[in-house]
Amino acid sequence: MAAKDPRPCSIADALALVGEKYSLLVLREVCLGNGRFDQLARNIGAPRDILATRLRRLVDAGIITKRAYSERPQRFEYLPTQAGLELEPVLLTLMAWGDRHLRRAGDRPMVIEHTCGHELVPHVTCSVCGESVRHDDLTAHPQVPGWTVAGPTVA
Repeated sequence: MAAKDPRPCSIADALALVGEKYSLLVLREVCLGNGRFDQLARNIGAPRDILATRLRRLVDAGIITKRAYSERPQRFEYLPTQAGLELEPVLLTLMAWGDRHLRRAGDRPMVIEHTCGHELVPHVTCSVCGESVRHDDLTAHPQVPGWTVAGPTVA
């Protein structure tokens, strides 16, 4: 019996592109301004061939861009595109979740400061009413035939 095609899902599509550890770590470093290959290799710890593959894939997807900073020898740095910058809140939210659930109090490797001078604590709100987003307040409305939803869940 042939397996059914999985149902269409934007989360699955995004994960297919950036859901691999080194891809997200590349984006982290590029957003922090560490976009040169040697910096990326050192800070991420990925094997150089895997890093080169991830960089190529992220450039091809339009998440980062490649810019020459040296002609002899030819060297490139990687910068976030608008699409890459739009993923930065996802990284910040993942970091905050990891700080809360995977680290001991006071054992955080990095703190991000907002321009207001305070530590940034990511918080998801509705863009229309400004209310905090809570699981119990969500209702999914599938737009593709075959999707069913048992209750107020998102995925």
